[in-house]
Amino acid sequence: MVYVASGKKILEFIPATADKESMLKKIIGPSGNLRAPTLRQEDVFFVGYNAELYEKIL
Repeated sequence: MVYVASGKKILEFIPATADKESMLKKIIGPSGNLRAPTLRQEDVFFVGYNAELYEKIL
């Protein structure tokens, strides 16, 4: 599972079934690297910053 903070929204992607192009557009920043912060917790990734998202996982 990949959670992406996009503004005030939190997007959820299941890599096996997600449209790869749209998922990559959300997780790759303008420099071509993963957006910061990126956190991995076992097999779940959290990309971008959203206070609500981090409160849930911490």
